[in-house]
Amino acid sequence: MVTGRTTHSGLAVLTALAVVTIMPGAVGVASADGLPAYRTADGATPIRGTASAADAQEFGKGPHTDALKRGEQKYYVVTLDARTNAYFSVVAAPPHGTKVEDHRDKLTLSVQDSSGTTCDRDADAAFHGGGAPYPIGDYATRRIGGDRTDCQSAGPYYLVVGREGSATSGPDTWPIELTRIAEPVLKGSTPAKPAEGSRPTETPAPLTTGSKRKARGGTGFNDAGSVGQGLWRDRIRPGETRFYRVPVDWGQRLNLSAELPNSTATASGHVSDALGLTVYNPARGTVDDDAFVPYDGKPAAAKMFTAPVDYGNRFDYSDAVQAMRFAGWYYLEVTLHPDTTQFFPRGADLTLRVDVRGKAHAGPGYAEPTRDFTVTPDDRETADKGLTVQEATDGGSLRTLGYAGLGAGVVLLAGLAAWTLVARRRGTAAVPAAAPPFPQQVSPSQPTEPAPRPVPPAPPSQQGLPPQQFGQPGDR
Repeated sequence: MVTGRTTHSGLAVLTALAVVTIMPGAVGVASADGLPAYRTADGATPIRGTASAADAQEFGKGPHTDALKRGEQKYYVVTLDARTNAYFSVVAAPPHGTKVEDHRDKLTLSVQDSSGTTCDRDADAAFHGGGAPYPIGDYATRRIGGDRTDCQSAGPYYLVVGREGSATSGPDTWPIELTRIAEPVLKGSTPAKPAEGSRPTETPAPLTTGSKRKARGGTGFNDAGSVGQGLWRDRIRPGETRFYRVPVDWGQRLNLSAELPNSTATASGHVSDALGLTVYNPARGTVDDDAFVPYDGKPAAAKMFTAPVDYGNRFDYSDAVQAMRFAGWYYLEVTLHPDTTQFFPRGADLTLRVDVRGKAHAGPGYAEPTRDFTVTPDDRETADKGLTVQEATDGGSLRTLGYAGLGAGVVLLAGLAAWTLVARRRGTAAVPAAAPPFPQQVSPSQPTEPAPRPVPPAPPSQQGLPPQQFGQPGDR
């Protein structure tokens, strides 16, 4: 027969199965020389750029990885339509210890049509951190309409990526990550460039109110820690670069400050480019990358004040204003020079003052939904909680799986109840319908044998199926 213990055991097994099913997996981060290396996007596809456009490989959707040697230039081919703006970002992440020279070691990139015409300005990303290696990047674009006349047709285009550097810089190969983001066409007319003088240029005082919350910076764009309005605290080691992201909506702007405390070590040196702050837009285009400040043992701060987010900024003459062209996640890159070890041998406390100024308003209205260039309530909640990209992704997946798991649990429990009822009925049917009115007389010399007990049917998992294996939670 089916006992209460059997039923409870079945419930326990099913509950354990449901828990194992919806638990998210953990993701590790590679490291080198004690410092974390740049983490590329999950599922990034290796691609091999070529020296000749004739042999260029197709640059498909999703992130890609490649590598660049000093003095090398590579071509990638991509097919574009005649409606959407295309943004191609390239991030170079020289390994820790790589020798680089400021302003001379750089990435160059452009988008060209099949005739070799550059669709927009040539972009480049150079080092400004006193010889310290850190991730650098920017984007090249193919923009439709507005003030553009070239590169407006559908067809093949080339992403051209190069690396410049002097003979005295490091010969190490640079790993690069390439991404492509499409911006949909607008429903209505294209907004004009904001009027000159419509925005203040003087940097306001940094945010001072509120208690510091814990921030968890990542190694790059793909695992950046989320931060919102307020004061944040993290740890950073000499030679390390940490990434954060903050949602900025249409009409809003960033007033930022990244700060080091005074040193408690007995050091009296001076590092001219000790702390760097770089800001990137949602398409990984550089907003500003020259905010490196010196350090001599006293508190220091790298500050930045951006233009308000406006679609019409793309028509401005200033690169820093042009980059503030769409809403979405903006990225903060903070770098601490290796030479600051004398001041912070065990790492430094890093303070981030994140001031998102201005009232958010509706955007210009894209003809198609776009996740890359919008800010949602979930984004703001993620930023306020200080979640990493992975935690935010797992949280959404967990909620979805939670609802699915709840529904699956109800089905499983209903199945178990049905199985229990059937088993009980079968057990009852195996018992004689009626006992004789009097017990049979048995000779004292013959032992009495108990009547055979009915055997309950096997649970579904044992009816011709292998048993479910369960291990410790860490086994999965």
